[in-house]
Amino acid sequence: MMIPELKTLISAPYKAALSLLPDKLALSLEYFRCLGRFPDFRHPRRFTEKCQVRKLRDRDPRLPLLVDKVRAKDIVASTLGPDWIIPTLWHGETLPNVRDWPLPYVIKVNHYSGGNIFVRSKEEEDWPSIELKLKRWMSTRYNPHTREWPYHSITRQILVEPFIGRLSTELPIDFKLFVFRGRVEYIEVDTDRATNHKRSFYNREWVKQPFAMQYPFDHREVPRPATLNQMITAAERLSQGMSFLRVDFYELQGRPLFGEMTLFPDSGLGRFEPELYDLVFGDLM
Repeated sequence: MMIPELKTLISAPYKAALSLLPDKLALSLEYFRCLGRFPDFRHPRRFTEKCQVRKLRDRDPRLPLLVDKVRAKDIVASTLGPDWIIPTLWHGETLPNVRDWPLPYVIKVNHYSGGNIFVRSKEEEDWPSIELKLKRWMSTRYNPHTREWPYHSITRQILVEPFIGRLSTELPIDFKLFVFRGRVEYIEVDTDRATNHKRSFYNREWVKQPFAMQYPFDHREVPRPATLNQMITAAERLSQGMSFLRVDFYELQGRPLFGEMTLFPDSGLGRFEPELYDLVFGDLM
């Protein structure tokens, strides 16, 4: 048996068992599995710890709206204006009978992270396969073992959007702005996601930072986006009154476009290298 298949075989019953445990115990075990230590829930100092505490204690009714990929567009449009959002070709609880969306497009579900189906050509319009995948996603809670409760409070929908990458094949870079108490402090940039995923961070002045989180450090320089100042202002407006929010944007043909909002990056379980920056982020939060 291949190692990835073995990992999946082991992972499924582990996650199922974890989902049955009390929240605090489940989060403690998953934190230990990912980071090699138990979290301090009583006096959290690290960013990763504070993310877990937020899952347990923060029941702000705004949070499910922010991470709902359909309803978040309404929030962004009313706060920033309709020019900031990627157009919606269709959304609903089941696929319509008529599916004549212009190629290329993306099919996703609003309560899942990473659940995207890219349809770039007629050959990729494999509806039996697409429908099977969507049926599985629509019937599944997003990572119940990690207790990201806002995703579990969303009315599940399927969302279809135009594909905004270059040449209909290349995924655009998204700029992930980390906003602490209403101020953008760091911008995450992920590269080579389809081949050899790397990650780097910049500060708000676009100076590269000497740390990595969860993925290997990318030593290459990423050009500063021309609309960075607009992104920063937009992210700070969307994050008012919150201890932490990550707001993602794309830059397309010289203008910024909203991607999504995230409350628990990497489920708050991403390993920092060096580890000091877990505390740095924790102090900001």
